[in-house]
Amino acid sequence: MPIYEYKAFAAGGATTTGVIDADTPRAARDKLRHEKVLVTELRRIKGGRSAGLAGSWTTRFKANLQKLRSEPTGPSGRDLELVAGITRQMGTLLGAGIPLAEALRALVEQADTRKLETMFREIREDITTGLSLGDALAKHPSMFGDLYVNMVRAGEISGHVDQVLSRLADFLQSQRAVQRKVTSALTYPLLMVGLGVVVIGILMTVVVPKITGMIQDNGQELPLPTRILVTVSELFQNWWWAGALGIALFSWLIERYYKTDSGHLRIDRFLLRVPVIGDMLLKRAVSRFTRTLSTLLTSGVPAVSSLEITETVVGNRVIADATGTIRKRILEGTDIASPLKASGVFPSVVGYMVAVGEQTGEIEQMLDRIADAYDEELEVVTERVTSLLEPIMIISLSTVVGFIVYSIILPILQVSSI
Repeated sequence: MPIYEYKAFAAGGATTTGVIDADTPRAARDKLRHEKVLVTELRRIKGGRSAGLAGSWTTRFKANLQKLRSEPTGPSGRDLELVAGITRQMGTLLGAGIPLAEALRALVEQADTRKLETMFREIREDITTGLSLGDALAKHPSMFGDLYVNMVRAGEISGHVDQVLSRLADFLQSQRAVQRKVTSALTYPLLMVGLGVVVIGILMTVVVPKITGMIQDNGQELPLPTRILVTVSELFQNWWWAGALGIALFSWLIERYYKTDSGHLRIDRFLLRVPVIGDMLLKRAVSRFTRTLSTLLTSGVPAVSSLEITETVVGNRVIADATGTIRKRILEGTDIASPLKASGVFPSVVGYMVAVGEQTGEIEQMLDRIADAYDEELEVVTERVTSLLEPIMIISLSTVVGFIVYSIILPILQVSSI
Protein backbone atom coordinates (compact mmCIF):
# COMPACT_ATOMS: atom_id res chain seq x y z
CA MET A 1 0.00 0.00 0.00
CA PRO A 2 1.47 3.39 -0.97
CA ILE A 3 2.30 5.99 1.67
CA TYR A 4 1.51 9.66 1.12
CA GLU A 5 2.91 12.80 2.74
CA TYR A 6 0.40 15.60 3.17
CA LYS A 7 0.00 19.22 4.24
CA ALA A 8 -3.44 20.27 5.42
CA PHE A 9 -5.59 22.49 7.60
CA ALA A 10 -6.92 20.86 10.74
CA ALA A 11 -10.10 21.80 12.56
CA GLY A 12 -9.75 25.37 13.79
CA GLY A 13 -7.53 26.44 10.89
CA ALA A 14 -4.19 25.20 12.21
CA THR A 15 -1.68 23.95 9.63
CA THR A 16 -0.66 20.31 10.03
CA THR A 17 1.57 17.83 8.21
CA GLY A 18 1.92 14.06 8.34
CA VAL A 19 1.90 10.79 6.44
CA ILE A 20 -0.90 8.35 5.70
CA ASP A 21 -1.20 5.00 3.92
CA ALA A 22 -3.91 4.50 1.28
CA ASP A 23 -4.47 2.68 -2.01
CA THR A 24 -4.92 5.86 -4.07
CA PRO A 25 -4.54 9.62 -3.58
CA ARG A 26 -8.34 9.91 -3.54
CA ALA A 27 -8.57 7.30 -0.79
CA ALA A 28 -5.94 9.20 1.18
CA ARG A 29 -7.93 12.44 0.86
CA ASP A 30 -11.13 10.61 1.90
CA LYS A 31 -9.40 9.23 5.01
CA LEU A 32 -8.19 12.66 5.97
CA ARG A 33 -11.57 14.20 5.26
CA HIS A 34 -13.16 11.77 7.71
CA GLU A 35 -10.62 12.99 10.26
CA LYS A 36 -11.82 16.56 9.56
CA VAL A 37 -8.60 17.54 7.81
CA LEU A 38 -8.60 19.69 4.65
CA VAL A 39 -5.70 18.59 2.37
CA THR A 40 -3.73 21.27 0.54
CA GLU A 41 -0.78 19.14 -0.71
CA LEU A 42 -0.45 15.39 -1.18
CA ARG A 43 2.70 13.59 -2.33
CA ARG A 44 3.44 9.89 -2.67
CA ILE A 45 6.61 8.86 -0.82
CA LYS A 46 6.51 5.05 -0.99
CA GLY A 47 5.13 2.44 -3.32
CA GLY A 48 5.68 4.33 -6.57
CA ARG A 49 7.10 7.47 -8.12
CA SER A 50 6.93 10.82 -6.41
CA ALA A 51 4.53 13.51 -7.51
CA GLY A 52 7.06 15.32 -9.65
CA LEU A 53 10.13 14.84 -11.81
CA ALA A 54 12.36 16.60 -9.28
CA GLY A 55 11.09 14.32 -6.52
CA SER A 56 11.70 11.22 -8.66
CA TRP A 57 15.26 12.34 -9.53
CA THR A 58 15.98 13.14 -5.87
CA THR A 59 14.70 9.75 -4.77
CA ARG A 60 16.88 7.93 -7.32
CA PHE A 61 19.91 10.01 -6.35
CA LYS A 62 19.45 9.25 -2.65
CA ALA A 63 19.00 5.57 -3.42
CA ASN A 64 22.21 5.43 -5.47
CA LEU A 65 24.08 7.34 -2.79
CA GLN A 66 22.86 4.93 -0.14
CA LYS A 67 24.20 1.98 -2.15
CA LEU A 68 27.67 3.48 -2.04
CA ARG A 69 27.66 3.54 1.73
CA SER A 70 28.19 0.54 3.94
CA GLU A 71 25.06 -1.07 5.34
CA PRO A 72 24.31 0.01 8.90
CA THR A 73 24.06 -2.78 11.47
CA GLY A 74 21.85 -1.18 14.07
CA PRO A 75 21.33 1.93 16.17
CA SER A 76 23.90 3.66 18.33
CA GLY A 77 23.91 6.44 20.89
CA ARG A 78 20.53 8.11 21.37
CA ASP A 79 18.92 5.89 18.72
CA LEU A 80 19.82 2.88 20.89
CA GLU A 81 17.84 4.36 23.78
CA LEU A 82 14.96 5.19 21.44
CA VAL A 83 14.82 1.65 20.03
CA ALA A 84 14.93 0.22 23.57
CA GLY A 85 11.88 2.30 24.54
CA ILE A 86 10.00 1.34 21.38
CA THR A 87 10.81 -2.32 21.93
CA ARG A 88 9.57 -2.15 25.52
CA GLN A 89 6.29 -0.59 24.41
CA MET A 90 5.77 -3.13 21.64
CA GLY A 91 6.47 -6.04 23.99
CA THR A 92 4.02 -4.64 26.56
CA LEU A 93 1.27 -4.20 23.96
CA LEU A 94 1.72 -7.70 22.55
CA GLY A 95 1.90 -9.18 26.05
CA ALA A 96 -1.47 -7.54 26.81
CA GLY A 97 -3.04 -9.45 23.91
CA ILE A 98 -3.24 -6.57 21.44
CA PRO A 99 -2.81 -7.74 17.80
CA LEU A 100 0.47 -6.82 16.13
CA ALA A 101 -1.14 -4.52 13.54
CA GLU A 102 -2.96 -2.59 16.27
CA ALA A 103 0.21 -2.36 18.35
CA LEU A 104 2.01 -0.87 15.35
CA ARG A 105 -0.88 1.55 14.84
CA ALA A 106 -0.42 2.75 18.41
CA LEU A 107 3.29 3.30 17.76
CA VAL A 108 2.42 5.27 14.61
CA GLU A 109 0.07 7.55 16.54
CA GLN A 110 2.60 8.33 19.26
CA ALA A 111 5.67 8.69 17.01
CA ASP A 112 7.58 11.86 17.87
CA THR A 113 9.11 12.45 14.43
CA ARG A 114 8.07 12.11 10.81
CA LYS A 115 10.83 9.57 10.26
CA LEU A 116 9.53 7.23 12.95
CA GLU A 117 5.93 7.64 11.84
CA THR A 118 6.83 6.74 8.26
CA MET A 119 8.92 3.77 9.37
CA PHE A 120 6.15 2.28 11.51
CA ARG A 121 3.60 2.82 8.78
CA GLU A 122 5.86 0.93 6.38
CA ILE A 123 6.32 -1.90 8.89
CA ARG A 124 2.57 -2.08 9.49
CA GLU A 125 1.94 -2.13 5.76
CA ASP A 126 4.39 -5.02 5.31
CA ILE A 127 2.72 -6.92 8.18
CA THR A 128 -0.77 -6.50 6.68
CA THR A 129 0.47 -7.82 3.32
CA GLY A 130 1.64 -11.07 4.93
CA LEU A 131 5.27 -10.36 5.82
CA SER A 132 6.59 -11.56 9.17
CA LEU A 133 7.62 -9.02 11.80
CA GLY A 134 11.28 -10.05 11.56
CA ASP A 135 11.34 -9.61 7.78
CA ALA A 136 9.55 -6.25 8.05
CA LEU A 137 12.05 -5.00 10.61
CA ALA A 138 14.96 -6.22 8.46
CA LYS A 139 14.02 -3.56 5.88
CA HIS A 140 15.17 -0.88 8.35
CA PRO A 141 18.73 -1.91 9.29
CA SER A 142 19.66 1.54 10.60
CA MET A 143 17.25 1.02 13.50
CA PHE A 144 17.03 -2.78 13.78
CA GLY A 145 20.32 -4.66 13.36
CA ASP A 146 20.97 -8.35 12.71
CA LEU A 147 20.83 -9.20 16.40
CA TYR A 148 17.43 -7.56 16.80
CA VAL A 149 15.92 -9.11 13.67
CA ASN A 150 17.15 -12.63 14.40
CA MET A 151 15.87 -12.53 17.97
CA VAL A 152 12.45 -11.42 16.73
CA ARG A 153 12.44 -14.22 14.16
CA ALA A 154 13.31 -16.73 16.87
CA GLY A 155 10.48 -15.34 18.99
CA GLU A 156 8.05 -15.75 16.10
CA ILE A 157 9.06 -19.39 15.69
CA SER A 158 8.63 -20.10 19.41
CA GLY A 159 5.46 -18.02 19.70
CA HIS A 160 6.87 -15.74 22.41
CA VAL A 161 7.53 -12.49 20.56
CA ASP A 162 6.42 -10.39 23.54
CA GLN A 163 8.95 -12.07 25.86
CA VAL A 164 11.71 -11.74 23.29
CA LEU A 165 10.94 -8.04 22.86
CA SER A 166 11.07 -7.49 26.62
CA ARG A 167 14.41 -9.31 26.75
CA LEU A 168 15.66 -7.22 23.84
CA ALA A 169 14.63 -4.01 25.60
CA ASP A 170 16.59 -5.07 28.70
CA PHE A 171 19.62 -5.87 26.56
CA LEU A 172 19.52 -2.57 24.67
CA GLN A 173 19.08 -0.56 27.85
CA SER A 174 22.04 -2.31 29.48
CA GLN A 175 24.21 -1.57 26.43
CA ARG A 176 23.13 2.07 26.50
CA ALA A 177 23.88 2.27 30.23
CA VAL A 178 27.44 1.02 29.65
CA GLN A 179 27.94 3.52 26.82
CA ARG A 180 26.65 6.35 28.99
CA LYS A 181 28.99 5.46 31.87
CA VAL A 182 32.05 5.37 29.62
CA THR A 183 31.06 8.58 27.84
CA SER A 184 30.38 10.50 31.06
CA ALA A 185 33.67 9.31 32.57
CA LEU A 186 35.69 10.53 29.59
CA THR A 187 33.81 13.78 28.99
CA TYR A 188 35.63 15.81 31.66
CA PRO A 189 39.17 14.82 30.56
CA LEU A 190 38.34 15.58 26.93
CA LEU A 191 36.92 18.99 27.87
CA MET A 192 40.08 19.76 29.81
CA VAL A 193 42.24 18.83 26.82
CA GLY A 194 40.16 20.99 24.49
CA LEU A 195 40.19 23.95 26.86
CA GLY A 196 43.95 23.59 27.40
CA VAL A 197 44.63 23.58 23.67
CA VAL A 198 42.51 26.72 23.19
CA VAL A 199 44.20 28.59 26.07
CA ILE A 200 47.71 27.66 24.95
CA GLY A 201 46.86 28.57 21.35
CA ILE A 202 45.66 32.04 22.41
CA LEU A 203 48.74 32.58 24.57
CA MET A 204 51.15 31.55 21.82
CA THR A 205 49.50 33.48 18.99
CA VAL A 206 48.24 36.64 20.74
CA VAL A 207 49.71 37.26 24.19
CA VAL A 208 53.29 36.02 23.80
CA PRO A 209 54.09 37.90 20.52
CA LYS A 210 53.00 41.24 22.03
CA ILE A 211 55.00 40.86 25.25
CA THR A 212 58.14 39.46 23.63
CA GLY A 213 57.92 42.15 20.95
CA MET A 214 57.99 44.85 23.62
CA ILE A 215 61.03 43.22 25.24
CA GLN A 216 62.88 42.90 21.92
CA ASP A 217 62.17 46.58 21.11
CA ASN A 218 64.33 47.54 24.10
CA GLY A 219 67.29 45.86 22.42
CA GLN A 220 67.70 43.45 25.29
CA GLU A 221 69.27 40.05 24.62
CA LEU A 222 66.69 37.40 25.37
CA PRO A 223 67.53 34.42 27.61
CA LEU A 224 67.36 30.89 26.19
CA PRO A 225 63.85 29.99 27.52
CA THR A 226 62.45 33.20 26.04
CA ARG A 227 64.13 32.55 22.67
CA ILE A 228 62.60 29.08 22.63
CA LEU A 229 59.20 30.57 23.44
CA VAL A 230 59.54 33.15 20.64
CA THR A 231 60.48 30.44 18.12
CA VAL A 232 57.52 28.27 19.11
CA SER A 233 55.19 31.28 18.98
CA GLU A 234 56.38 32.13 15.46
CA LEU A 235 55.76 28.54 14.42
CA PHE A 236 52.24 28.78 15.82
CA GLN A 237 51.61 32.03 13.97
CA ASN A 238 53.13 31.21 10.61
CA TRP A 239 52.75 27.45 10.29
CA TRP A 240 49.54 26.62 12.15
CA TRP A 241 47.92 25.64 8.86
CA ALA A 242 50.70 23.12 8.18
CA GLY A 243 50.15 21.55 11.60
CA ALA A 244 46.39 21.36 11.05
CA LEU A 245 46.92 19.90 7.57
CA GLY A 246 49.40 17.36 8.94
CA ILE A 247 46.98 16.24 11.65
CA ALA A 248 44.14 15.95 9.13
CA LEU A 249 46.34 13.98 6.71
CA PHE A 250 47.55 11.66 9.45
CA SER A 251 43.96 11.05 10.64
CA TRP A 252 42.85 10.33 7.07
CA LEU A 253 45.70 7.85 6.52
CA ILE A 254 44.93 6.07 9.80
CA GLU A 255 41.26 5.89 8.90
CA ARG A 256 42.04 4.47 5.46
CA TYR A 257 44.44 1.93 6.95
CA TYR A 258 41.90 0.96 9.60
CA LYS A 259 39.36 0.12 6.87
CA THR A 260 41.69 -2.54 5.44
CA ASP A 261 41.57 -6.06 6.93
CA SER A 262 45.21 -6.11 7.99
CA GLY A 263 45.12 -2.54 9.30
CA HIS A 264 41.93 -3.16 11.28
CA LEU A 265 43.44 -6.24 12.91
CA ARG A 266 46.81 -4.62 13.70
CA ILE A 267 45.33 -1.45 15.18
CA ASP A 268 42.84 -3.36 17.33
CA ARG A 269 45.61 -5.70 18.51
CA PHE A 270 47.82 -2.71 19.34
CA LEU A 271 45.01 -1.03 21.29
CA LEU A 272 44.54 -4.15 23.40
CA ARG A 273 48.23 -3.99 24.36
CA VAL A 274 48.12 -0.36 25.52
CA PRO A 275 48.40 -0.25 29.32
CA VAL A 276 45.12 0.47 31.14
CA ILE A 277 43.30 1.45 27.93
CA GLY A 278 43.77 -2.05 26.51
CA ASP A 279 42.37 -3.59 29.69
CA MET A 280 39.30 -1.36 29.45
CA LEU A 281 38.73 -2.24 25.78
CA LEU A 282 39.12 -5.97 26.46
CA LYS A 283 36.61 -5.93 29.33
CA ARG A 284 34.15 -4.01 27.19
CA ALA A 285 34.51 -6.49 24.30
CA VAL A 286 34.16 -9.53 26.59
CA SER A 287 31.10 -8.01 28.24
CA ARG A 288 29.48 -7.34 24.88
CA PHE A 289 30.40 -10.84 23.63
CA THR A 290 28.90 -12.67 26.61
CA ARG A 291 25.83 -10.44 26.94
CA THR A 292 24.97 -10.66 23.24
CA LEU A 293 25.54 -14.42 23.06
CA SER A 294 23.45 -15.00 26.19
CA THR A 295 20.58 -12.88 24.88
CA LEU A 296 20.54 -14.67 21.53
CA LEU A 297 20.74 -18.17 23.02
CA THR A 298 17.99 -17.39 25.55
CA SER A 299 15.76 -16.18 22.71
CA GLY A 300 16.13 -19.48 20.88
CA VAL A 301 18.63 -18.48 18.20
CA PRO A 302 20.91 -21.47 17.30
CA ALA A 303 24.46 -21.34 18.69
CA VAL A 304 26.12 -21.06 15.27
CA SER A 305 23.86 -18.19 14.19
CA SER A 306 24.27 -16.53 17.59
CA LEU A 307 28.06 -16.57 17.27
CA GLU A 308 27.85 -15.27 13.71
CA ILE A 309 25.79 -12.29 14.90
CA THR A 310 27.95 -11.75 17.98
CA GLU A 311 31.03 -11.61 15.75
CA THR A 312 29.70 -8.41 14.16
CA VAL A 313 28.92 -6.52 17.38
CA VAL A 314 31.84 -7.17 19.77
CA GLY A 315 33.61 -4.00 18.59
CA ASN A 316 37.14 -5.40 18.31
CA ARG A 317 38.62 -7.29 15.37
CA VAL A 318 40.77 -9.57 17.56
CA ILE A 319 37.75 -10.71 19.59
CA ALA A 320 35.66 -10.95 16.40
CA ASP A 321 38.20 -13.25 14.72
CA ALA A 322 38.31 -15.43 17.84
CA THR A 323 34.51 -15.59 17.78
CA GLY A 324 34.62 -16.69 14.13
CA THR A 325 37.08 -19.44 15.02
CA ILE A 326 34.79 -20.65 17.83
CA ARG A 327 31.88 -20.76 15.39
CA LYS A 328 33.87 -22.87 12.91
CA ARG A 329 34.92 -25.29 15.66
CA ILE A 330 31.30 -25.70 16.74
CA LEU A 331 30.41 -26.65 13.17
CA GLU A 332 33.04 -29.37 13.50
CA GLY A 333 31.25 -30.74 16.57
CA THR A 334 33.12 -29.26 19.54
CA ASP A 335 31.73 -27.25 22.46
CA ILE A 336 32.04 -23.50 23.04
CA ALA A 337 34.47 -23.58 25.96
CA SER A 338 37.32 -25.53 24.33
CA PRO A 339 38.01 -23.19 21.35
CA LEU A 340 37.30 -20.19 23.59
CA LYS A 341 40.11 -21.27 25.96
CA ALA A 342 42.43 -22.13 23.04
CA SER A 343 41.97 -18.71 21.41
CA GLY A 344 44.28 -17.04 23.93
CA VAL A 345 42.23 -13.85 23.62
CA PHE A 346 39.60 -14.26 26.31
CA PRO A 347 40.63 -14.25 29.99
CA SER A 348 41.00 -17.78 31.35
CA VAL A 349 38.21 -17.28 33.88
CA VAL A 350 35.75 -16.76 31.02
CA GLY A 351 36.66 -20.13 29.49
CA TYR A 352 36.29 -21.96 32.81
CA MET A 353 32.92 -20.34 33.59
CA VAL A 354 31.58 -21.14 30.11
CA ALA A 355 32.73 -24.76 30.53
CA VAL A 356 30.85 -24.98 33.84
CA GLY A 357 27.77 -23.48 32.23
CA GLU A 358 27.83 -26.04 29.44
CA GLN A 359 28.27 -28.93 31.88
CA THR A 360 25.37 -27.80 34.07
CA GLY A 361 23.12 -26.82 31.15
CA GLU A 362 22.98 -23.20 32.28
CA ILE A 363 25.19 -21.59 29.65
CA GLU A 364 22.89 -18.58 29.20
CA GLN A 365 22.80 -17.77 32.92
CA MET A 366 26.57 -18.23 33.19
CA LEU A 367 27.16 -15.85 30.26
CA ASP A 368 24.94 -13.27 31.94
CA ARG A 369 26.95 -13.57 35.15
CA ILE A 370 30.19 -13.07 33.21
CA ALA A 371 28.72 -10.00 31.51
CA ASP A 372 27.56 -8.55 34.84
CA ALA A 373 30.99 -9.10 36.37
CA TYR A 374 32.81 -7.49 33.46
CA ASP A 375 30.39 -4.56 33.38
CA GLU A 376 31.27 -3.86 37.01
CA GLU A 377 34.99 -4.25 36.29
CA LEU A 378 34.65 -1.95 33.28
CA GLU A 379 33.12 0.74 35.48
CA VAL A 380 35.97 0.39 37.98
CA VAL A 381 38.63 0.53 35.22
CA THR A 382 36.95 3.55 33.61
CA GLU A 383 36.98 5.42 36.92
CA ARG A 384 40.64 4.44 37.37
CA VAL A 385 41.52 5.75 33.91
CA THR A 386 39.67 9.00 34.61
CA SER A 387 41.37 9.46 37.98
CA LEU A 388 44.73 8.81 36.29
CA LEU A 389 44.16 11.15 33.36
CA GLU A 390 43.01 14.15 35.39
CA PRO A 391 46.25 14.73 37.35
CA ILE A 392 48.37 13.97 34.28
CA MET A 393 46.54 16.60 32.24
CA ILE A 394 46.58 19.14 35.06
CA ILE A 395 50.34 18.68 35.54
CA SER A 396 50.97 18.84 31.78
CA LEU A 397 48.93 22.02 31.28
CA SER A 398 50.45 23.60 34.38
CA THR A 399 53.94 22.82 33.10
CA VAL A 400 53.27 24.38 29.71
CA VAL A 401 51.62 27.51 31.15
CA GLY A 402 54.34 27.77 33.82
CA PHE A 403 57.06 27.64 31.16
CA ILE A 404 55.32 30.40 29.19
CA VAL A 405 55.02 32.62 32.28
CA TYR A 406 58.63 31.94 33.33
CA SER A 407 59.95 32.71 29.83
CA ILE A 408 58.09 36.05 29.84
CA ILE A 409 59.01 37.09 33.39
CA LEU A 410 62.70 36.09 33.15
CA PRO A 411 63.84 38.94 30.84
CA ILE A 412 61.73 41.42 32.85
CA LEU A 413 63.51 40.36 36.03
CA GLN A 414 66.88 40.70 34.31
CA VAL A 415 66.08 44.30 33.36
CA SER A 416 64.95 45.08 36.90
CA SER A 417 68.19 43.67 38.36
CA ILE A 418 70.25 45.83 36.03
